[in-house]
Amino acid sequence: MNQKVLLFMLFLSFLAIFAFVCILLTRGGKCESCASQSQALTEHLNSKWSCLFADLSQEELVHVVQYLKSNLGTTLEDASHAKPSDNCIYSVDLELPSKADTLSFLDHGGRCPARQALVVVYFGNQPDPNVTEYVVGPLPQPMYHRDVTVQKYGGKVPYYRRPPLIAEHKQMAHFLQSTLFPTAPSFMREVLNYNGANLAAMTTSPKGMKSGDRATWLILYQNVTGYFLHPVGLEVLIDHRSLDITHWIVKKVFYGDQYYRDMAQLEREFTEGHLHVEKVNRIPADGGFSSMKPRVHHAKLHSLNYELFGPRYSAKNNQVHSALWSFAYRMDLHRGPQLFDIRFKNERVVYELSVQDTMSVYGSNNPGGMSIRYMDGSFGLGKFLSPLMRGLDCPYSATYLNVTLLAEVERPLITRDAICVFEQDMGVPFRRHFSKLHSLYYGGLQSTALVFRSVSTIGNYDYIWDFVFYPNGAIENKVRATGYISSSYLHNDGLEYGNRVGDYTLGTIHTHFVGFKVDLDIAASSQATITNPSVNTHVYIKT
Repeated sequence: MNQKVLLFMLFLSFLAIFAFVCILLTRGGKCESCASQSQALTEHLNSKWSCLFADLSQEELVHVVQYLKSNLGTTLEDASHAKPSDNCIYSVDLELPSKADTLSFLDHGGRCPARQALVVVYFGNQPDPNVTEYVVGPLPQPMYHRDVTVQKYGGKVPYYRRPPLIAEHKQMAHFLQSTLFPTAPSFMREVLNYNGANLAAMTTSPKGMKSGDRATWLILYQNVTGYFLHPVGLEVLIDHRSLDITHWIVKKVFYGDQYYRDMAQLEREFTEGHLHVEKVNRIPADGGFSSMKPRVHHAKLHSLNYELFGPRYSAKNNQVHSALWSFAYRMDLHRGPQLFDIRFKNERVVYELSVQDTMSVYGSNNPGGMSIRYMDGSFGLGKFLSPLMRGLDCPYSATYLNVTLLAEVERPLITRDAICVFEQDMGVPFRRHFSKLHSLYYGGLQSTALVFRSVSTIGNYDYIWDFVFYPNGAIENKVRATGYISSSYLHNDGLEYGNRVGDYTLGTIHTHFVGFKVDLDIAASSQATITNPSVNTHVYIKT
């Protein structure tokens, strides 16, 4: 009898094990089936998105530049060292197809829109200097170019409206060092401890107060780490409207709450003893209080984000795909990150979700600070992407993606690890309940989110862009501002315009504006577009 019981128990155990194995195999089969379906969907979308939303490849960028240099009938200099009087290519970016053509292709089997490039060219070496925009295509082997300037702007774009090249900023700095500073040798040496390399100039915008102006206030700082917090009190207004650099002039000089005609007048006031000065004390090369060195030594590692079974999403080409979400992405040179054809459970809910621009307005009792009205798109939110540091900017386990751009040079530039994608545990349950009234039970759902992140560093600010996708269908886009504040030299009534952040450093009062665009397609195609949406949009400003 005991043997029969033992055999029966062994038989039951065998059945249990067999059933368990069958369940595992069945689950494995389902996972494999789902995985193959997901892979098929991913490859299908990739094949379509690659000719619609993907940024221009290195090959395409090179071919566009070569085509223009051969077909515009004029000499194009390399923008990295071009003079204002030269012709040069400012930027090459993707020309997005119209929404109607895109949806016709994606949803109805229409013809795939031709891949085209949008090119901005500076024509400084012409009887009528201007800025011209061309659409160039089809890619990858261009055969035509079409001037779209009048169509987009209603007329020609005057040359003085062009965003300054990095080369022009360097030319202004050289003008200071070679032409301006030598006219005030005693002041520069005895007050600012100038040795030819220990000062840095920060440019301001806009370039004037009325149409046709091209004059820039340059604020001087000590050339150390975090120089934005170490102003020396000297500010110079340069008129660089002339296309001949040798004809640039100084319009005003500001020091110690006083305006001067030029540096020569400032030198004369100083040598004659009529000028009250605050001599600049040298600070360490690491910037002292502005150093980025950690103030506290961390002996132990911080907490880590860990994907136990690997990522539950894929990031391939210009597509991100998870069990619930899929979208295409690109990086606009001027506007920054853009997401297209966002789908939840394979149904499109958003056609476009993108950054548009950031703007900051300052106040100060110094002319440079009081005139600042930065529109960062004019510098390039995509052009100035920062490489992301693993374990700090994004989790170690994140997927890191490169970005290829062409701006102010003739060869494509690759920013390594410019985008990261990761799944994040939000650290709080999505929903939960603990019951002990009529029955004892607990139920809960973990809250996770898929995050798409990039960082734009525009001068002193670092803008961290997050697009967050939740399992309940919610989308959140956020921006955090970090980096350094912009500052002015603290004197007289400066504290009415901000706060003291150093012995002679005024953290100037300012405000930020951030623009987003969301084009919703819920249940059907829609032409409705919301700019600066208030729902599910969060702006975090930390200054």
